Formats: sequence, structure tokens, C-alpha cells
Amino acid sequence: MRRRPVALVAATALVVGISAGGTAPAAAVQAGPQDAGQGPPTSQGQPFLDRLDLQERLDLQERLEQRDRPEQHRQAPGTEVPGPTHGDGDRESRQLERALDRAAQGLVDDGAVGVTARVDSPDFSWRGSAGHREIDRRPQARPQDRFRVGSITKTMVATLALQEIERGHLALDTKVEDIVPGLFPGQPDVTVEHLLSHRSGAQTASVELIATRMTDLSDWNQFIAALGEDYTPQDHLDVVNALPWLFAPGTDFSYSNAGYVALGVVLEEVTGEDLGDLLEDRVFDEAGMRHSSFPDEPQHGGRFLTGAMWTGGTDVGGLGWQSLRGFDPDVFDAAGAVVSTTRDLNRFAEALTSGELVDEELVQEMVTPRTGDVGGYGLGIYRVPDPCTGPGEAPQWIYGHDGLTFGTAALVFSSADGTRQVSLGATGRDMTSAQPLTYDVNELLGPMLEATCES
Repeated sequence: MRRRPVALVAATALVVGISAGGTAPAAAVQAGPQDAGQGPPTSQGQPFLDRLDLQERLDLQERLEQRDRPEQHRQAPGTEVPGPTHGDGDRESRQLERALDRAAQGLVDDGAVGVTARVDSPDFSWRGSAGHREIDRRPQARPQDRFRVGSITKTMVATLALQEIERGHLALDTKVEDIVPGLFPGQPDVTVEHLLSHRSGAQTASVELIATRMTDLSDWNQFIAALGEDYTPQDHLDVVNALPWLFAPGTDFSYSNAGYVALGVVLEEVTGEDLGDLLEDRVFDEAGMRHSSFPDEPQHGGRFLTGAMWTGGTDVGGLGWQSLRGFDPDVFDAAGAVVSTTRDLNRFAEALTSGELVDEELVQEMVTPRTGDVGGYGLGIYRVPDPCTGPGEAPQWIYGHDGLTFGTAALVFSSADGTRQVSLGATGRDMTSAQPLTYDVNELLGPMLEATCES
């Protein structure tokens, strides 16, 4: 297998919508994460029972799930589960698997609580994990664990919008005022395309929404409690409509969670269906995403990487590490509430880029950048240079999205032809640091991308 150097990731991965956390709840509320889905992964099902027989059942379920994978993504018979997938079993592949295992562990060594990651390509497949599901370090993280994917939700909601365009029910230039009168009072020119591409001028508004449930912006307990509150789409809209508009629609770019919440409202109005049902029927089921959901309540237990945030030590007014099990995904709604796995994320990315979810012509419209930077943002998706581009070849791109939350980080990328995918989820965030994460996901993402390059 020929490995090519990756020179793209440090400057572009996690580039969209990530801002520094504050040194106190007040700073976090005033300048908190710009990316949506900023909620830690809480769990579904009954509380996890740390028993061998249960884990054996989980491992068996993972083996059975392999039967549903495309042939090129399946494990070779007899390979240990969970663990890396062997292609032809050659020495170089095994060395690469071990290198990826070490890179995953490296994120934990640098401060992540738990990590799960996956590579799917015609010539090499791998899945791995490191760390623990919980900050109290009880169950180990596993490759099949679920986690909150944050703003990767936006790509899924954008997929629904493109499907409605394909069906003739919407157009990119449809004014949202014509669909939901009064959605943005005083902004009648906002279109579907503006919302999809973050060029509406609407502020992101998520941290301001959280602040409405707090009386003391310096109180970490109030901040954490506010993350567990119920919020409606109208709550989001009321907050963003009370804020100044950043620019005239279509004239600039500013990442907006509220814009995607509004897009969810538009989709429900056009289809007459609940957004969760739309995602389930048109995205999860169609792409074979069997462990994905769009929850609207906190969950506990099960096979989850539960998000956690460091608030600082008690000597500086912090609470130390805090589990975010009680996080309510209503905080981000259509902008970032989806729960998934790396397996499901790769399936989604493959189905989207290969034209299974949206007509290929509209996929090309979707991935065409509306911004001029290196990570050009299209319609709910952005691009970075493909590391598998050979010397002297025309520039190629891979497409995907990131999701940074108060307790998690997630990424998924796919090659343009849908044959190669990588994804990862990691938990643990230092909210007292100027950096969103104490660990560098590129230390794992770079080798994962290299591993997909052709032999």
C-alpha cells in the first residue's frame, strides 16, 4: 500500500465553526462554541451493566452487523472483534493498523476521555477505539459506541432539503418567508440556499439561547443545568430574531446554528412531517444507519461515549470534570442533535457522495463551495484537499463535516466518488482553555486519510 503525506488537515479539519471556550461560564456563554450539536453524547436504553456476559452480547451483535456491510467493507473471517480489520493480511497493513491504534491512544494520552474511529476503503479497512466511555473510567470505549455527532447533523438536514428540491417542492432561491411567514421578521430576502450555506446573516445564537435560562453567567452549575433544559425551535428563533442581523443575505458568510433550526422548521412545513421522522425515513433507513437517531430528550446508559467537560479546579471556581449525561439535544435541534456511530457516519457519507440519497447533479450543487477559503463551504458540507492526489495530478477533494460540542468532537469525510470514508468521535473538552480541545484530532485523522489511498 502506497502512503502519501497529508499536508491538509491541520489547517482545515475542524475549521468550520469552532471557537474557543471561555475561562468561566460567562465567557463560554458570550463566546462559546460556534458549531452546532454542541451537546455531549448521552445514552439510549437502560443503564450500562458492566458485566462480561453483556459485553459478549455486544461483541456478537457487532459480528452480526458485519453481514450488512458492502463486501469491500467486511472483515476477513476469523478476525478478532472488536479490533482492526485486515485486508490481505500483509505486513504493511498490520503495521498501519498498529499505527492507527497508537494514534487513537495518543488522543487519550493528550486529554480525550474516549475515542472511536473508522476507515473504510476498497483496499484497507480499520476500526479502533481508546480510552473510556465515562469520565469515571468504568467501561472501555469500543469501536461500535454511539456519540453525539454535532454539526454533522447539518449535512443530514441539508440532504433532506436537497431531496425536497429534487421533488420540486423547494428551490435554492425559494424565500423562506414564502414558506413560513414571519420566520425572520424584517428579513424577507433570506432563501433556502442562504440557510444551507450560512450566508443568511443570522447569528448562530446558541449560547445566547442558553443564557436565557441563567441568572448568573459566572455560575458553572447554572450553565450545566441550562444545557439540560427543554428548548423549542421557536425559542431558538425568538433569540436570533432579537439579535442584530450580521449582514444582508447572500453578501457574506457566518456560521449559524439558528439558520439550520429555521431550515428544520421550513422542512416540516413543506413536508407536513416531523423532522425526526424525515431523518429516520429518508436518511437513516435509506443509508443503512441502524444505530442513529434524532433524540429530543436526555438519555442514559448503553453503548455511548458520554461527553464531558473540564470546568477548572475548585481553587479557581470550577467544578472539575463534569459529565454531560443530562444534556438535552433540544439545545441544538436541527443544527446538531443526531446521535450516531462511526460505522453509520461512513455509511451516510458513502450514500450521499455516491448519489444514493440525492441525485448526483444535486450532490455536485451541494459540494460546490459558496465560500472562497480552502475549506470551501457548500450546502451543509465542506471540502478539504484529498491526500490521495498524486504528484502532478489535478487537485482533488474530499467532502464532509465536523461537529464540536461542549463535550465531544466528531468528523466524517468521504472521497468524491464515495469509495473511501473516515470518521471519528472523541469526548472530553476543556472549557477553560483558549483551544477547543486539548488533543489534536489531526494526529489520528491524518493517518486515517492516508490509509485510504490506493495501493
